[in-house]
Amino acid sequence: MIYLGTSGFSYEDWVGNFYPLGMPKREWLTYYAREFAACEVNATFYVLPKPSVLKAMVEKTGEGFVFSIKAHQGMTHHLEDSAAIFEAFRQVLEPVIAAGKLGCILAQFPYSFKLNRRNWDYLRLFQERMGGLPVVIEFRNAQWLRSEVFGWLRHLDLGFCCVDEPPLPNLLPPVAEATSKIGYVRLHGRNSAKWWQHEQAYERYDYSYTPQELSEWLPRIRKLESMSEKTFIFANNHWQGQAVSTIRQLRKMLD
Repeated sequence: MIYLGTSGFSYEDWVGNFYPLGMPKREWLTYYAREFAACEVNATFYVLPKPSVLKAMVEKTGEGFVFSIKAHQGMTHHLEDSAAIFEAFRQVLEPVIAAGKLGCILAQFPYSFKLNRRNWDYLRLFQERMGGLPVVIEFRNAQWLRSEVFGWLRHLDLGFCCVDEPPLPNLLPPVAEATSKIGYVRLHGRNSAKWWQHEQAYERYDYSYTPQELSEWLPRIRKLESMSEKTFIFANNHWQGQAVSTIRQLRKMLD
């Protein structure tokens, strides 16, 4: 089964591009869920909301809709004393788990998270602290793109996040690999000029895919389908609703 969606849904610059003018914010997710079957929640990376916030989100989506919840930065970017944040994060997830709408947890590690024994062991610790919940790991440093790493992830039952991002030195190239029952793809865009140097965070993801660029992913997605039970594909080129256009194009190609 393939789940298509976007990385986040609550963007002011989507008004007029996706959300109708004048639509109240409280109706955005319900409107989003009419078209998409999944959403990647990125806000949890910055601030852990109250469980009631995620409970309200669950109630605004229909049967079969699932969420991918991004791990808090304290779990992926500040590794020294992260035990408490893991416990808090799991409590926040309870309404999503209870509703059967947790697709998986996305753990995005920074470029500075390099391949070494300490970080290798931290992946095991991460998995243990999540208590069996489905986890997908996104690396930003190409050092991790090794067969032994894929084997280690399979041993730990941790998924691997495939990415489409600018072809810059030491970033991950586009590959199709699944190391758990979950296949996962994030389409970040290919804005090389703004990836490392930008004034606003959104500039990194200001990019419109061409049909040719998206078609490159069709055989990779089919490969992931054959390797996993569920495959999640999220577009993260969110500026002014470009992610919506990306997924619509890709959905048409897959159909």
